[in-house]
Amino acid sequence: MAEIIQRDGTWTFDGETVRIVPGRDKGVHLTRQTLGELTVPLAALAGVAYEPGRKSGRLRLRLREGADPLLLATRGKLPDAADPYQLSVEPDRTGVAEYFVDEVRNALLLDQVPAGPCDRFLLPGPAVPLTVSAGDGTASFDGDRIRLEWNWKTEESKKSAGTRTFSVADVDAVEWLPAMGLENGYLRFVVGKASTKAPAKYDPHAVELYGFRKDPVMALVGAAVIARLPHPAAPAVAAPAVGAAGGSAADGGTGGGQDDHDALLRRLRELGELRQGGVLTEEEFTAAKQAVLRRF
Repeated sequence: MAEIIQRDGTWTFDGETVRIVPGRDKGVHLTRQTLGELTVPLAALAGVAYEPGRKSGRLRLRLREGADPLLLATRGKLPDAADPYQLSVEPDRTGVAEYFVDEVRNALLLDQVPAGPCDRFLLPGPAVPLTVSAGDGTASFDGDRIRLEWNWKTEESKKSAGTRTFSVADVDAVEWLPAMGLENGYLRFVVGKASTKAPAKYDPHAVELYGFRKDPVMALVGAAVIARLPHPAAPAVAAPAVGAAGGSAADGGTGGGQDDHDALLRRLRELGELRQGGVLTEEEFTAAKQAVLRRF
């Protein structure tokens, strides 16, 4: 086992997974604190490196493209301080960092882990329920429904439409962009029935971001939703032949969903936890469960 403990956090490798625990130091970015502990399977890794520096070095994990919903949501635009796959290393821990790198690299070679893209998520994405306030609104996600609420900064025409609530099943895509220069950023949900090209300031399915510290935290909501959407690189599934009973010939006429089976099972587990926690009423749980079962 290899382990490195720093104020920035603790990384542990047991030969199969890299366990990342964010530090409790006040300098640790809010995004990493909100995301919490991560368990990264070896199969999700494309590489690891240690970069020495004058004052401190840096450990970096490189994940395979498409393995993590968070990296898919942020597309390389996450600030270094908010990136959970970087660890600041003090000068006297250089040897430990290099040993950690050697252990992970040797495991990747022994297991012959491919460095290419994934066609399914190998990490589950941020835990839900999740609520983040930033920019001109608050975004909440319970694993099934997204809720957008507005604040005093919201443009009046968007605020007048009231709180927006919609199902993850209605979302075609999620876009997150941090503020850059004089341009504001946004978290946008592309909803097919009400898609728009309006700026985030006026889009009722988008939260406008102004470049403050919580902006990257808003990306966690987007990543949690993306984790429950079909993977963009998933193999295309041929349409089933329809039998006389209205279902496919392969499944005996019962029909079949096109969604990833594991994702749907995970959704059912989450719904059960939300009901037990009092977030969902019995009626809401039953309706949501039936909606998921129809997609199997």
